[in-house]
Amino acid sequence: MALSPEQQLRYWAIAALVFGLVLWLLAPVLLPFVTGAAIAYFLNPLVTRLTEWGLPRALAVTALMASALGAVALAFLLILPVIIAQAVQFTETAPELLRRLQDMISARIADVDAFESALDTSLVQLGEAIRDRGAMLAEGIWRSVSGLVSVIVFLIITPVVAFYLMLDWPRVLAGADDLLPRQHAPTIRGLASDIDKAIAGFVRGQVTVCLILATYYATALGLVGLQFGLAIGVVTGLISFIPYIGAILGGVLAIGVALWQFWGMPASIGTVIIIFAVGQILEGNVLVPRIVGNSVRLHPVWLLFAISVFGMLFGFTGMLIAVPVAASVGVLVRFGLIQYQESALYSPSKPAADKSDPTP
Repeated sequence: MALSPEQQLRYWAIAALVFGLVLWLLAPVLLPFVTGAAIAYFLNPLVTRLTEWGLPRALAVTALMASALGAVALAFLLILPVIIAQAVQFTETAPELLRRLQDMISARIADVDAFESALDTSLVQLGEAIRDRGAMLAEGIWRSVSGLVSVIVFLIITPVVAFYLMLDWPRVLAGADDLLPRQHAPTIRGLASDIDKAIAGFVRGQVTVCLILATYYATALGLVGLQFGLAIGVVTGLISFIPYIGAILGGVLAIGVALWQFWGMPASIGTVIIIFAVGQILEGNVLVPRIVGNSVRLHPVWLLFAISVFGMLFGFTGMLIAVPVAASVGVLVRFGLIQYQESALYSPSKPAADKSDPTP
């Protein structure tokens, strides 16, 4: 018996609610699986390219996973300890850094007696807040990862999930296609293709942009000799996928440290400012247009909203899935708007033959 559109909509709405409830209930244990799926999705085009060159899929997956694990191991051994050490040192020395900044301002700016007390109190409170919040942030991140079972389990499950998903990717897609309702299969396939293009264009492209920016900022700030430059540069680059937040946070931290470290050396302070100006020019005019593409860019407000909501509901796991979900919802909303504009609800007097006409 054929279902009416109202019944179909009801069933799909119930399925979406059940899926959201299950996701919410299982959020604490989903992180390694979501991370593994994200790695598989990110690397699958490379696997496909290698198989097109004649390499067996199992061998292509094994080679890519070995390379990825080697790169991660190298980062953990050589780079990550330095970044963590600098970040911890920065949060611990933030109160002293801001006290020295207040002393320099008081010594170099005339007529500060009127606001010196308030300035001193504000800077001391800001430094204590950075130290306390930094510790809270580190503790929160640690709980998000280790609270599942342990860090070791996370590091074991994630590559295993990524490996088997990449290995079985064609069969996974074929199985999902077999489950589609036959009546709506062509439409769903078209939407899935659009969603894949949006996610691939934005997520894969933005991850590449973030890695390039992290390398650029960390290298440039390190060459200038900025204290904590490696940690600031890496953090700035990795959170650049959040519109404006990465550049603002990184710029404020780097310029603030430069003012404290290089006071009386305008050339060094100016160099730090130029580094961030050049980074923004590269990101906005070269990297994002060429790697991400303007056609799949998400509106900054929508992206910030998605990250905030999913981060609040599902924690760190939610932040991982926020961008793909935002891109998917954007595709579905555009599809819904097209259907609405072609319906009698939008224009009851519109002739059926004119439905393809985009003009009102």
